[in-house]
Amino acid sequence: MSMAVFLFVPTIIFMTVVAPIWLILHYRSKNRAVKGLDEGDKRELESLLMQADKLTDRVQALEKILDVESPDWRRRDNDEYR
Repeated sequence: MSMAVFLFVPTIIFMTVVAPIWLILHYRSKNRAVKGLDEGDKRELESLLMQADKLTDRVQALEKILDVESPDWRRRDNDEYR
């Protein structure tokens, strides 16, 4: 068997079976990436953003309480982690 036949047959099999499947899967994933978020993802993201805002407000409220009850808590906290 010559070297040309040895390379020709696997190349034809690759081009007729593997390459089309590879291209289909590649462009399908590209299409999904371009679409972006669906409605469920957008709702979940909005919910998480609202929850993050609420948690930020709670942390700020707790820091205000600590500022009143223990004015040097920030300094002590920084000293503990050094």
